[in-house]
Amino acid sequence: MNRIRKLAEELLKQYSEKFTDNFEENKKVLNEIAEIKSKYLRNKVAGYITRIVARSKVVEKVEQ
Repeated sequence: MNRIRKLAEELLKQYSEKFTDNFEENKKVLNEIAEIKSKYLRNKVAGYITRIVARSKVVEKVEQ
């Protein structure tokens, strides 16, 4: 989990504007920007990024 979290956070810092709260779109973005050969690892990272983006959107709505 630590490896997935670190990779996802690094990618979010560099490419935050490309990721959305849609898992399928995030998988496509990961294929373009990162060289992840393992399907399992790519899906885990895409899922973690999706979760982070979705949570941040909820927090933004609550703050408004």
